[in-house]
Amino acid sequence: MASLKTSELHFAMFPWFAFGHMTPFLHLSNKLAKKGHKVSFLLPRGAQSTMEPLSLNQDHIHFFPLDIPQVDGLPPGTETASDVPVYNHTHLCTAMDQTQHQVQAILIFLNPDISFLRFQLLGSSLGPPSRHQVRLLRGGVRGGSCHKANAVAEFGSGLTLYDRLTTGMKECDAIAMRTCPEIEGPFCDFISQQYAKPVLLTGTLLSETQVAPLEDRWAMWLNNFKPSSVVFCALGSQIALDKSQFQELLLGFELAQLPFLVVLKPPQGCATIEEALPEGFLERVCGRGVVYGGWVPQLSLLKHPSVGCFVSHCGFGSMWESLINDCQIVLVPYLGDQVINARLMVEEMKVAVEVERPENGWVSKENLSKAIESVMDDSEVATLLRSNHATWKDIVLSQDMEGGYFDSFIQNLQSLLVNC
Repeated sequence: MASLKTSELHFAMFPWFAFGHMTPFLHLSNKLAKKGHKVSFLLPRGAQSTMEPLSLNQDHIHFFPLDIPQVDGLPPGTETASDVPVYNHTHLCTAMDQTQHQVQAILIFLNPDISFLRFQLLGSSLGPPSRHQVRLLRGGVRGGSCHKANAVAEFGSGLTLYDRLTTGMKECDAIAMRTCPEIEGPFCDFISQQYAKPVLLTGTLLSETQVAPLEDRWAMWLNNFKPSSVVFCALGSQIALDKSQFQELLLGFELAQLPFLVVLKPPQGCATIEEALPEGFLERVCGRGVVYGGWVPQLSLLKHPSVGCFVSHCGFGSMWESLINDCQIVLVPYLGDQVINARLMVEEMKVAVEVERPENGWVSKENLSKAIESVMDDSEVATLLRSNHATWKDIVLSQDMEGGYFDSFIQNLQSLLVNC
């Protein structure tokens, strides 16, 4: 048996072309670099300027930009999931498939020890340039209950999302998950048994960058309100609602009679937020409500003492950010992994409520307002949620969660190379 390699390792990172995926890959890269390992990060050329400031070790983390090809169905210049509505992500996946030769050439040149991948490339297992492949798994197939609408639809060149995820896990050497046994132990065991592969747990992978101070515009507005009184809503960079659902949500925040800051992309068919607002809305909520269509520092906003409720799509990054803060949590998931994350927080951890909605997924203003009010009062349910949330916050922020699991994660990665 070969001796265990304990010297510097070289990792390649190739995430799905969405900032919600690239960012945790970079958090992982930062932690590996802090331990003295080298990371080569493959990403769309246009995304590099956004991701580079999040890199905490320029000596150990190097970016390799990819030129994203133009494919039918994608507007010119599309590079990431933020550039197009969700229904166009299948075409973005086709474009990602077509970077195959660029990716192979880079990996042959780099010859990394281990590659971390989010999706399986069509027609290539990306081998043998890296000796081992690790799939960084997040959502979509928890307990085999993949969200059906997303699972069976074509996602890219002739494959479904389910095919991509399961094929990748069958062909990889190990499966990495950003979680811990306290939160998802049974699921991790199930995945390991299902695919007969080791499941390596990274822990929380919380960002090590300092929380930036809020801009004056947000700090001054929030300072006008009592502690824990403001409802903050952010549904992520991928969700663009239709105009009627967009307006219904805003009417729900108005109905809740609490101050609110809502961050949403302009709805489909609208160039700006302003043109999509319900008639008379701004006049009715003047002084207590803001709707914004740009980027905001979500973590900084969640830490402001005036923010008492977070209405979230339950993307995985937002899930962790909500857990490490004190806000009450209301969930409005839209995509497959968000639905599964919501089940975890509502049914297993019992730290959040999900907005009730019928089979067609419509979120009514009444149900949104009801969910917000249920966590913002002093009822038995709201008190239980606060207590459970405080317990999980302590667990997530514990030293073992941040340090101990990641040390074990690296040791397990090193063990993959023993028989290389």
